[in-house]
Amino acid sequence: MGRLKVQQVRSGIGRKQNQRETLRTLGLKRIGDVVVKEDRPEIRGMLATVPHLIAVEEVD
Repeated sequence: MGRLKVQQVRSGIGRKQNQRETLRTLGLKRIGDVVVKEDRPEIRGMLATVPHLIAVEEVD
């Protein structure tokens, strides 16, 4: 499976509770944080919850 590089580009302040929790579950705490995750359906679902707060790109 591939890997996804996820970067937080906008703040979770003022967002719904589930969106803030999703950011934290992904391992993102502040703007500019970057995490690399396996490309799995569970992760894709989390990314679909907060697409307006993150930037995603595929990594080899």
